[in-house]
Order: sequence, then C-alpha cells, then structure tokens
Amino acid sequence: MSATTSIRPPRNEADPVLTIDDFSVDYLGTHTTHAVKNVSLTLGRGEVLGLAGESGCGKSTLAYGVTRLLKPPALITSGAATFHSREGYSVDMASLSGADLRAFRWDKVSMVFQGAMNSLNPVIRIQEQIEDIFTAHRPEMKKAERVQAAGDLLERVGVDRDRLRSYAHELSGGMRQRVMIAMAMALDPQVMIMDEPTTALDVVVQREILDEITRLRSELGFAVIFITHDLPLLLEISDRIAVMKAGEIVELGDAYNLYTKPKHPYTRQLLASFPSLTGERGDFIRTGVRDARLEEGADAPSALSQAAEGLGDEPVFDAPGTGMPTTDAAATDESTDTRGRGDDR
Repeated sequence: MSATTSIRPPRNEADPVLTIDDFSVDYLGTHTTHAVKNVSLTLGRGEVLGLAGESGCGKSTLAYGVTRLLKPPALITSGAATFHSREGYSVDMASLSGADLRAFRWDKVSMVFQGAMNSLNPVIRIQEQIEDIFTAHRPEMKKAERVQAAGDLLERVGVDRDRLRSYAHELSGGMRQRVMIAMAMALDPQVMIMDEPTTALDVVVQREILDEITRLRSELGFAVIFITHDLPLLLEISDRIAVMKAGEIVELGDAYNLYTKPKHPYTRQLLASFPSLTGERGDFIRTGVRDARLEEGADAPSALSQAAEGLGDEPVFDAPGTGMPTTDAAATDESTDTRGRGDDR
C-alpha cells in the first residue's frame, strides 16, 4: 500500500443515515424501570444492523423510542435520534410533531412491527390497506395509480397481485408477512426497522423472507435495523451486530468478528445458547460449516460424538444418580427384564 493510499472508513461512518446518541427511555411508575440506557448507534446507508438480545432487554423500546411511537408511562429521558436524508439534510426526530411526524414516519423511516402477521385489518381487503398509505402520503395519486402501485408492491415481495382482493385470513402466515414488508416499503423509505419479522414462521418460510429482505435491500438500497433474539439469524444477514442486555449495548461489531471473537461474556452466552445443527459445538450457523476457531476451550466430546468417532461401542447417556440406564443396550435389557417380571406376575 502506498503512502498516499487511505483506508476507506466503515459505511456507518462515511455515509450515515441514522444516528442515535445517548438515548435513554424510562417506564415511570411506583418503581421506575430504566428500559434503555444511554444507547449510541450509527446506521450506515444501505447497511443491515442487527440488534440482538433476550426478551425484555429493551430492543423494541429503543425502536419505538427512535420512531416516536412510545406511549405513557414510557418517557424518553435523554439523547437524540437524527435522520440524515440522501437529499443532504438532517432531521432531529424529536423536533417533529403532528402532521410532520406522521408524514416522516412512513416516507423516510418505516417499521415492520413485532407480530406483523396480526397487524393487518381482518375486515378490510389487502388492496384497501395498501391504498390507504398512498391516500395519506401521496394524495395526488389517482385511484388507478394507487391500485397499480399496490399490485406492483405485492409482486415485488413475491405475492401475486390477485391477492389484492383477499382478506388477511385468506393468506398464509408467510404471505401476510410479505404484505407487511410491502407496506413498509411502499414509499421507498431510506430506513426500515424490522422488529422480529420472522417470528412464528416455520424455517422454510423464514428462509424465504430473509432472502426477500436481502434481495430488496440490494435492489432498493434502504438500510435495515433488524431486531431479534435469534443471533444465528443475524449472523447470516447483518453487516454489524449490536448485542443488548438490560437496556445497554454491551457489544457492537462486525458480524463475522462477533461470531469468531466475541468479547463480552453475555455475547458468548448467547452464542452458546443455540443448539448445534450438526452435533458439534458451535455449528449452529445454517451453512453447516464448522469453524475450528470456536473449538478453543470446548468441553469433552459428547457421548454421541464419541460413538460416531469409534471411541465407544455404544452411546452413553450421562444420567448419574437417576437410576436411568447408561447405554442403549442397558435400556433394552431393562425393558426386556421389566416385561419378563410383568409376565411372572
């Protein structure tokens, strides 16, 4: 590298779209709960930032606070959220109110809410619900233009435009989730906040939704804050991941580095809490590729892996002091012996 060559700064520093600075939220009551504590994050334009943590750690509260959707007794006690538009101006989101805030929310920053599959109105057709966005934010559009745009949105997320005439209960869970994503991107927002967008979906549909989000992000260039407790999922789709515990960001870094070299004990606990898909520790990444770097300090091989490697004749089940058989053969013998005693009686 020549002396004149400079290292390119990270996307979140070179071209930020959303800056969250020292953000805190309390829930007031007899005992005040500090739900979000002095959180600072920067989201780069076109970046996917994962926000991981256990239930109740403050992930959704942070998202609702940034978008000004919190209701009493929640109170933003400190900090600011600043949106940096691609047009070159910045907006302090705390300064917005009334019609300005309503216009800003879906046009610049949109959200796919937790439990989005149940967010659709059950007595109104899908077409009317999507058209309502254009009626509120693009009043100059004609009826035919709204219908065409609604159909285009559905097709963009992989749903046939014939479904415009359907009600929510006539759609599968995956289709309802796709409709909610289509509605969130209706006005070409620069930031989409997705709060548990794949919750309650089976793994096949979950994979389809993730692929759809990745494709749309690549095509349209919006940035994503992806909130979930599923850390392996975030490792697949995120550029960076912030780990949240008890209202605080305890670790923030590149997704690969966070996976291979976690620094905070809580991050290591999260990584260790997910079951392996291959039978080996640390192999929960859905690619199925084993990473030897996670083997450092690992426990002794499991009984099943010992048997697979020829280290034992039979799988040994570790149940000391329970009176349970320790091998498959013992289990078979005990079962046979029990049946024999039963016959004697």
